[in-house]
Parts: sequence; C-alpha cells; structure tokens
Amino acid sequence: MEDKVAGESEGARTGNRLSGKQYEKELARLHVELVRLQQWTVHTGAKICVVFEGRDGAGKGGTIKALTERVSPRIFRVIALPAPTEREKTQMYFQRYIPHLPAAGEIALFDRSWYNRAGVERVMGFCTPEQVQTFLKGVPLVERAIIDSGVILLKYWLEVSEEEQTRRLEARIHDERKIWKLSPMDLRSYSRWYDYSRARDDMFAATDTDDAPWYVVRSDDKRRARLNLISHLLQNIPYTALPREKVKLPKRQKAEGYRESDHPLRYVPERF
Repeated sequence: MEDKVAGESEGARTGNRLSGKQYEKELARLHVELVRLQQWTVHTGAKICVVFEGRDGAGKGGTIKALTERVSPRIFRVIALPAPTEREKTQMYFQRYIPHLPAAGEIALFDRSWYNRAGVERVMGFCTPEQVQTFLKGVPLVERAIIDSGVILLKYWLEVSEEEQTRRLEARIHDERKIWKLSPMDLRSYSRWYDYSRARDDMFAATDTDDAPWYVVRSDDKRRARLNLISHLLQNIPYTALPREKVKLPKRQKAEGYRESDHPLRYVPERF
C-alpha cells in the first residue's frame, strides 16, 4: 500500500521539526486516504482494531484526534474507558473490553486498552504481581482469538523522552486550556519513570508477537509522530479506493407561496 502514502515530506526525511504548513499539507493528504479507508471498511465489512498506548504526555489523544477529525465517528469509534466499576473488578479481566471490539464495517480506536494491567495497574499497585503475570501470559492467546475472528489488529506505543514529557506536563500546569489533562494519577505516575520502563519492557517481551506486533512511534515531535503513525496504519491495512459516482446537486424546489415566518428569532449576538 506504499503508493497510497508516498510523498514523505523533506522535513520528515531530514529529521527537522515539521513546520505547521508542511504538517497541514501532509495531514490533508492522509485525511483523503482515511476517508477512502472508511469507505472500503464499510463496503467490505472489514473489522479493524487499533490500540494506542504510551507514557503520560506521549501524545495519544492528539494523534487520535488528528486521525479522526475528517471521518465519521460512527465508523471510527474511539474507546476510552473510565476506571472499572466495583462489578467490573470482579469480572474476567478482558470482559469489559470485548464488547467494544469492532463489528463489520467499524474501526475501533482504543485510547488505552487492556494493556492498562501491564502498565498503570502494575506500576500503581492496582493489581497483584500474580495478576500481571497471568495477564501477560494470556494476552497472546486473546489477541490470536481476536485476529482469528477476522479483526485487523494494530498496536502502537508512543514513546516520549523524559525531557519532553516534563515539558508537556509542565505546560498543562500553566495553561488553563490544558489543565483538565493533568490528573492526580499523572502526577503520581510522573515520578515512576523507571517503574514504567520496566513494565513496558516486560510487556513488549511477552506480547510483541508475530501475530500482533508492537509498533513504536517516537513522539517528541508531535506533528511527525502523527503523520508517521497514520501513514503506517494505512500501509498495514489492505484497503483500496472505491469508484465514486459523480455527484451533482439537484435543483431546489420552488417556493410555491412560502414566505419567512413573522415569529421573532433570538439570534446569537455577533461579538466578533
């Protein structure tokens, strides 16, 4: 599928940060391909599941937003589950995630996923070491079953440096538009960099399989990370552009006596 995402920018080849103009140009091109992917998915009944994981501040939310801003939320479904309820804590661990897997004609995007158990739950002590080991042992079997059911499964880990994570989290503290992104859990997790590194390494060792490999995205440059991830996703799904009929707007009906209502309307004041 290389021809669908060919045309890598000069900035991406040289390693320099992309300018806003370069980024918007490349993203617009990729958005066209994502619309084609959407049409192909609906037409063929394909089932696609994409997992987004990474450290706090690695850019998962921004990447998902960039990926979905020009497609239908009914087809590209974003799943970001809250903390489990008391009832869910007593279920089989994977049970709360299974209902969110894609049906025919859907693309499910997990903003964090069942891998919470290998990451935040392990590091923050929300589960036992035995539960972590049971999870890591079972994941390849569950993912094999998901794939055998006809789902295309892609797993991405966004990797951010210590320095860039610090810069981004500090920016959330000082920017009132971003303060909602900084949770008490983020603050508690921040000091445990190497605990997360060990958890990540163990997770990769147990779950980076031939059936469902992990793909790591360097995300210190957010713009490049978004473009690289979307390009890779498109290259790893065997979609094709469907033929489109030429669209022409029909003629509007005649007024046939209609006139504007006399009912007074409350217009929003024009302040800008």
